[in-house]
Amino acid sequence: MIKKEENKKDLRVIKTENLLYATLIDLLKEKTFEEIKVSDICNKALINRSTFYAHYQDKYELVVGFISTLKEELAKAIKDNGSTFNTKEYYLEMIEMILTHIEEKKKIYQDILTNNRNSIVMDILLDVINNDVNERLEKNLKENEKIPSKVISTFYIGAVTSICIEWMKNTNEYSKEDIIHYLNLLMQ
Repeated sequence: MIKKEENKKDLRVIKTENLLYATLIDLLKEKTFEEIKVSDICNKALINRSTFYAHYQDKYELVVGFISTLKEELAKAIKDNGSTFNTKEYYLEMIEMILTHIEEKKKIYQDILTNNRNSIVMDILLDVINNDVNERLEKNLKENEKIPSKVISTFYIGAVTSICIEWMKNTNEYSKEDIIHYLNLLMQ
């Protein structure tokens, strides 16, 4: 979970921020985000409160930094999905990239989901997918299209997000490849 400005930051700062992210993830296994206190984070991370406050104003700034890191990683993976121009191929490839990202960070996402319902994960997925879909629609949508781009993006964003959340909850039921196969059949 190294932040993007790592070259400019002192190694100690990077280590502390990564420790705080890991501690937050551990605490999210046990409690909802609302129940977690800065003192809980400091105690579990074995750091002083002054160290925490040297990096973050409060637990909300910490979670924003953590979520931003996940979003950046996911957005980078999705941005690499530039090879396809066909709508069906684009969404299938996007879903595969998202599922791969989730699979690689499965434990983190499941820990967040366990006590925090879908809100944080949904925010991450919706924001990243929304940005990519809208950017591509603006580039590729013809002016004479009969369906407004907002309707198209809302439809696909809802579908992609829902299938990713459902797969994350039930990873033992279907493999990533099964999901891609089923979606390929659905889109025909």
